[in-house]
Amino acid sequence: MSVLVTKMYTVCVCVGVFVFVNGYVNVAYNKPAYQQYPKKNDTYDASNAVNGRKSDLSGWGGKCAASYGKNNATWWVNLTTIHSIHHITIYFRTDNVPWGPSNLLTKYILGFSVYVSNTTDRLQGTLCYKDDNFTLDTIPAVFTTTCPVHGQYVIYYNERLLGITYPYEYSDSVDSDLCEVEVYGCPVTGCYGSNNTLPCPDVNCQYCHIETGTCQGCKPGYKGHRCELACDKGLFGSECKDTCGHCRDVKQCSNINGTCLTGCDAGYQGGLCKTPCDKGLYSLECKDTCGHCRDVKQCSNINGTCLTECDAGYLGCLCKTPCDRGLYGSECNEIGGHCRDVKQCSNINGTCT
Repeated sequence: MSVLVTKMYTVCVCVGVFVFVNGYVNVAYNKPAYQQYPKKNDTYDASNAVNGRKSDLSGWGGKCAASYGKNNATWWVNLTTIHSIHHITIYFRTDNVPWGPSNLLTKYILGFSVYVSNTTDRLQGTLCYKDDNFTLDTIPAVFTTTCPVHGQYVIYYNERLLGITYPYEYSDSVDSDLCEVEVYGCPVTGCYGSNNTLPCPDVNCQYCHIETGTCQGCKPGYKGHRCELACDKGLFGSECKDTCGHCRDVKQCSNINGTCLTGCDAGYQGGLCKTPCDKGLYSLECKDTCGHCRDVKQCSNINGTCLTECDAGYLGCLCKTPCDRGLYGSECNEIGGHCRDVKQCSNINGTCT
């Protein structure tokens, strides 16, 4: 992975709230930011590192983000949606004094990492850069790394772990110390090229390599190197990793969002047909009422069968059939008394009504 060290780009044009560098847009500008172990005032707030103010690299004046010194430091910016990224530039806090061995802040930066992820968990993302070469003499105050991937979070991370021997130049603790983090890429999903106007070449491709257009992620419902294949029957969604619900016809499950296009199988409801019928209901469209199950929760949502015994006074798989005349009770095994009218013997408790 290429690493560029520079003090200023040769092409930098401000348009509205975006900053364009060599055709790419700073998609991190004024986006939500977070840092671990924040200091309890706005002077060092995480958002200071994406506010566009980088002419002053001091720790005061609300221009830089900084956290308390701990054994690890995490700062991230949420791009709010997944973007195709080209490169990332970091302006470290220098306090406007010469950078290098004479600057006490330099040692807190050594060993840092930069990740791009779709979540706030860096380990679920892509490691764009890990510093294992810089020294106090060589680490730049403004650092740029190329990272042509797609993601929603750009994460700065550093650590000093117990039991690990670090180079003597490293500090004992770390903090964020970031004055500006710029993330350059496409401003919208599904574009590539330095002018950000070319749609991804493959029609079902959601994210493509920002330079070459090679597909890096399919739209929901598709798979294959060029996203030319629909998900297999019964699967849908991103990377075809979601399973369809209880559709009446699994072939009619949408490969994109899992909707059952011809309705649900018996016992299920909802657009995805993953929700069982409400307690006491069963069958197609959950329109039939369960019988006299001893425990209504044990009525099959599919065919109404009582999975435990019937309530007193009823029999049959569905527990909808009253006991024969003259019988009552559990499993209809009790004989009624000498009622004046046997038809008026309660099938439930044998009472002569």
